[in-house]
Amino acid sequence: MKKIFSIAMITVAAILYSCSNGQTQNSKTNLSAEEFAAKIKELPSAPIIDVRTAEEFSKGHIQSAQNFDWYEDMLDKQTASFDKSKPVFVYCLSGGRSSTAASKLRANGFKTVYELNGGIMKWRGANLPETTDNTPVSAGMNQEQFNALLLTDKTVLIDFYADWCGPCKKMKPYLDEISKDMADKVVVVRINSDDNQELCKLMHIDALPTLQVYKNKAITWTNTGFIEKAEVLKHL
Repeated sequence: MKKIFSIAMITVAAILYSCSNGQTQNSKTNLSAEEFAAKIKELPSAPIIDVRTAEEFSKGHIQSAQNFDWYEDMLDKQTASFDKSKPVFVYCLSGGRSSTAASKLRANGFKTVYELNGGIMKWRGANLPETTDNTPVSAGMNQEQFNALLLTDKTVLIDFYADWCGPCKKMKPYLDEISKDMADKVVVVRINSDDNQELCKLMHIDALPTLQVYKNKAITWTNTGFIEKAEVLKHL
């Protein structure tokens, strides 16, 4: 009797595992840039929601995307007419806002919400196409112009940022302090990633903020993500 019970339990467990594993594989919704692009081609009629600000959107976005600024807190009204049983796509600059927006959409009854992991920064890093509809995306600074910034005897601290990046905003005050207090030996250069998309692609900048330290035109240190001032100072 015990043997029969054990076999039954094992069988049930195997079935549950199989169902669970199949569900996990079939329900992947946090996609890489390449997967996101492929899924858009697979579902051409699915809405694509860009939850960045209008200014960010105007500097480059995915073709056919609709701009619903997350900060305006109107996502419920803006998606009220959408069919919640059908898939939708959502993305932002680096993934923070779109993750929160995706959670809200799911809470509101949307069955399938695909997120762009790492946001449009990863999309650009994968060299995938963008549009501004009627206006070409600005190329911004080129590699030659960037290299010219390094022609100095001082240490150069490069800060790749965006106006709407939370960690970038937190770091700006102490970067300004470094620029002022260490002006005799350090040059701080802040580069807006939205205005310099081609440069970011060339330098593989696909997440923000990114700091780089150059000495004698050679890179000696890099960091991606928020970091405290004291740690930055160790590398200058």
